[in-house]
Amino acid sequence: MQQQRDENLMLVTAVEQYAQKYNISTAASFALFRQHGINTLIRRHYKALHTQPLDESFRFAEDLLKQKKYAR
Repeated sequence: MQQQRDENLMLVTAVEQYAQKYNISTAASFALFRQHGINTLIRRHYKALHTQPLDESFRFAEDLLKQKKYAR
């Protein structure tokens, strides 16, 4: 139960920071994360991410989205 709450916190933090940095709504940020599977990846990599500062989940998501952008 605690792990699920921590995963949710990491995801919400990443979504909000991404929205703020790129001046988009949190809904648009969340939709982008869902579209590219970032939500799942943050949860899948919980064991590594939870040992890092909270904003590391944002950096992780941002790096993944940049890779996907250039992979097209």
